[in-house]
Amino acid sequence: MKKVVLVGNPNVGKSLVFSRITGTGTVTANYAGTTVETKTRKIKYGDTIYELVDGPGIYSLDQFSQPGKEVLNIIENSDIIVNIVDATNLERNLNLTLQLLQMGKPMVVCLNFWDDTVHNGIIIDIPMLENILGIPVVAVSALHNEGIEKLVASLQKARIGSMKYDAENHWNQIGNIVSKIQKLEHRHHTSFERLSDFTLHPVGGIVTAVAVLLATLIIVRFMGEGLINGLLDPFYTNIYAPFIMDLTSHISSEFIKGLLVGYSTDPLESFGIFTSGVYIALILVFPYFLSFYLVFGFLEDFGYLPRLAVVLDNLFHRLGLHGYSSIPVMLGLGCKVPALLSTQVLNNQREKILTTALIMMSAPCLPQTAMIVSMGMHYGTATVLFIFIILLLLAFGTTVLINRFIPGEEVEFFTELPSYRIPSLSLMANKLWIRIVEYFAEVLPMIAIGVLIMNVLDYLKVIEFITNAIKKPVEMVLGLPPEIAPIMLLGFLRKDVSIALLAPLNLTAHQFIIASIFLVLYTPCISSFFTLLKELGTKAAMKIIGLVFIAAILVTAVLHTLIPLQKQGIPPRRGFN
Repeated sequence: MKKVVLVGNPNVGKSLVFSRITGTGTVTANYAGTTVETKTRKIKYGDTIYELVDGPGIYSLDQFSQPGKEVLNIIENSDIIVNIVDATNLERNLNLTLQLLQMGKPMVVCLNFWDDTVHNGIIIDIPMLENILGIPVVAVSALHNEGIEKLVASLQKARIGSMKYDAENHWNQIGNIVSKIQKLEHRHHTSFERLSDFTLHPVGGIVTAVAVLLATLIIVRFMGEGLINGLLDPFYTNIYAPFIMDLTSHISSEFIKGLLVGYSTDPLESFGIFTSGVYIALILVFPYFLSFYLVFGFLEDFGYLPRLAVVLDNLFHRLGLHGYSSIPVMLGLGCKVPALLSTQVLNNQREKILTTALIMMSAPCLPQTAMIVSMGMHYGTATVLFIFIILLLLAFGTTVLINRFIPGEEVEFFTELPSYRIPSLSLMANKLWIRIVEYFAEVLPMIAIGVLIMNVLDYLKVIEFITNAIKKPVEMVLGLPPEIAPIMLLGFLRKDVSIALLAPLNLTAHQFIIASIFLVLYTPCISSFFTLLKELGTKAAMKIIGLVFIAAILVTAVLHTLIPLQKQGIPPRRGFN
């Protein structure tokens, strides 16, 4: 068996090439930093078994980031190097190519984005490049699955390169290579290039960013509500609920029956694994999850997200960050876990801490957002907007404060600006399917466990004890009913579930605002918690968690004092405004 490592700059299509070769699904995107974890698969070609390894993108073997160290270690333990190169930008990519040649490993160069290269009028003399480097060079278009078989076949022809790397004059060396093998044909600007110019313009960029974000929210809301009202809720009410109730009606043990279907016909009040658990995961949360990642997947593959980062760079600089941190923050609108993992591509610990704080506080994840919008709109649009404005202001204020106390210099912003590309429907569908599978693999077990724990705690009178213990502080400081205590416990397992369980408490608009903000901030969910520990280390992670908890207490206590209190319980209005 031979170990083959795919190495290249960020956003050269390594993960897509890996997926095409191995036939496995992977999440790809048209911007740098998508791959943050190493993936390994085995394939057989002829009589040889190859173990392919796909790791994070790097610009140089000289960098000292964690991804760079990881890739260098993989290269040293590999048998063959496949250098994935963006054929539309040879000059930038060849620096890494020449460095890799000095590793003394059999090597193949893969010129990806060949379709864009031809379209852009770039002519590359592949035989001459092979002769200069002394290794096989293969042109592919991973997006359209062209040239992949030829690339796999070239693994048998991989050999050690003959060209030496001139460290002192390497850019002159690269320039000479490019001048020999590459020619440019005159062509007119395409519509995508004109669109790119507009979306990077100081005014056009802001207009586009606002329009994209508003469109995303509108599409997610109406698509989510449409799925709930038109399909999923009727299915649950008319088909699933009667079926599961009939199925469990013969269970003699009230305790077991209570665990399975609860003690109420209301799915949000029953605390049953097959009632509350299924309703929250499938009916309330999943439609918004599906809608968000459908839109986000399009923006990923189209290539807009790096341009959003450029537009927001000035704003993020005021926080001690650069624009690229906007991509993890936007990912956090879907789920905090991939957002936290994506901070691996940031330059240093300082950036990671600041970006992490912004991720944790700027906005709830998609399931939480779904619950806040779904329930909050009963109180009116103003209530929902107020919650998100407070969270946003708190996030920016806290990040500015942290920036003042963390030593270190701000780094300048450099990012790839890939060409706009029409997304592949098959790749978008594949990526969406992967995320759906991951959603159900994570959400359903966690909700089941959460509901089970809540039932057991209630049966053992633990919840009653905790409720009595914090009754006075909760009422005095936050102005919330004591019944929120068990909901706070559940929030550590599934924060979206905790917000959904506010429904039966019949809160006023005042209380709903305070409860939502507190439940969003007071603690990360269990999956985010362990991801924080992994990415930042125990000390830094606990500091951020502690800071966010204190902020949750202080902000909600102040809001309780300042917001006019509705003394009487007013049931939420029905219907959306």
